[in-house]
Amino acid sequence: MPILHLTGPLGTSISVDVPEERELLSVLRRYGRQGWTSGDLPAGGLSLPLAMADTFDWALIGARPYTSPDGEQAVIYKGQSYKRRELDEVDTKKIKLPRIVKYSRGARPTDPLNLKEGEEGGVQYVTLISFRGGGRVIEAYVDTAAVSK
Repeated sequence: MPILHLTGPLGTSISVDVPEERELLSVLRRYGRQGWTSGDLPAGGLSLPLAMADTFDWALIGARPYTSPDGEQAVIYKGQSYKRRELDEVDTKKIKLPRIVKYSRGARPTDPLNLKEGEEGGVQYVTLISFRGGGRVIEAYVDTAAVSK
């Protein structure tokens, strides 16, 4: 029987028995909607196909999307707000970068160095997740409510 080890929004840790492996994602979603997370995200954040930028199920990682009073899209994850940033494709003779949608926040002095992106002494960011490339949509990670909107 699989066991999920989760951390709540207030730092409480619990372990949840999952009766069958095929139920893992549904249990993760159920707890994730309440802000429970499972583990830490990798340095540089998660990376998923660009096609999932508008349909990813944030509950899977314990994040909650919201729209700021200024109309900006963002998510709350572990008490931190990550803003949606859209980076257009760049194609010049010197550099070629694909379109990217990423959720990131300004780095803090207390953030571990391996999570910070950007030049030291300049503006630095911490990325939660980035959507890039032409990969296939991972159906198991799609928020069906977002698709029907």
